[in-house]
Amino acid sequence: MSIPITRSTQPKPQPNPAQLGFGKYFTDHMFVMENDVEKGWLPGQIVPYAPITLDPAAMVLHYGQEVFEGLKAYRRPDGRAQLFRPQDNIKRFNRSCVRLSVPEIDQEYFLNAMKQLVITDIDWLPSQPEASLYIRPYLVASDPFLGVRRSERYIFIIILSPVGAYYPGGITPTKILIEGEDVRAASGGLGSVKAGANYAATLRAQTRASQKGFAQVMWLDSHERKYVEEVGTSNAFFVIDDKVVTPSLTDTILPGITRDSCIQLLRKWGLEVQERAVSIDEVWETHENGKLSECFATGTAAVVSPVGELFYRDKSIKIGNNEVGPVARRLYDALTDIQWGRKPDDMGWTITL
Repeated sequence: MSIPITRSTQPKPQPNPAQLGFGKYFTDHMFVMENDVEKGWLPGQIVPYAPITLDPAAMVLHYGQEVFEGLKAYRRPDGRAQLFRPQDNIKRFNRSCVRLSVPEIDQEYFLNAMKQLVITDIDWLPSQPEASLYIRPYLVASDPFLGVRRSERYIFIIILSPVGAYYPGGITPTKILIEGEDVRAASGGLGSVKAGANYAATLRAQTRASQKGFAQVMWLDSHERKYVEEVGTSNAFFVIDDKVVTPSLTDTILPGITRDSCIQLLRKWGLEVQERAVSIDEVWETHENGKLSECFATGTAAVVSPVGELFYRDKSIKIGNNEVGPVARRLYDALTDIQWGRKPDDMGWTITL
């Protein structure tokens, strides 16, 4: 399934590996494919990275019909590139498309486009410890029309960004503000899909939290403002009375691929995992009686992010002496060892290019 490639005649200078950060630099090429209501998805191509042209009336600019995903390519010790559960990102992308009334993309073609783009820009794949190549597929409604209906034209693009280690100095606990005013998602909305509109409503609370010195916010449900849903853009986990507890998936919680990977590993190790509602009152009560030993978040960027302190309504609790707990540490080490190919993948999660 060959994809046409037009190579850049003006390669970019690559950034200093020690200053990569996250999402600041972009590689020399991108994959582009278009769709219209009569012809469906047209053959895509890999072209030099460049601005895209949208009509000022493009529907994405007015009504937000947009879908995206995020995953990474990793440099193995043998120098080859490796993807982690890309098929699951593609399936979730298509589920988001269905919810946003967007045409789905053939999964095999999607995967092939990602693989060929990574191979095309393989020199951008970092080899520094814990660095990787972030892959961002996204789709926007390009139909120039000012009216509320589904678009009749779309542009699908994949771009790549070399990113540095999320924890340059090693994995450390974060300080989280529990949000009591804004909500991330409501039942029947977009909370379980990856769409730009799902994230726009979170920015005000995240900005407020950052200004107060917190790394992120913990979101509560929209109905009772009582049950934990997510931490920032990640899934939440608690270790309560030696059981690992995570909010059960609803249409307001994103089904994280890292979340699922953690659950599978924990159960493989013989640990009890409970997927159920977790109230903020339970979090406070289990902390007071000494049963809450860990809290952490899981997601693509940080993999596993331990929470050392929670702040809610002028009260705070420190969890696990503000240190990385044994469950979070074991999960982080196991997942990153698989992702970077440092240890064998006996879960069947990786694809080597």
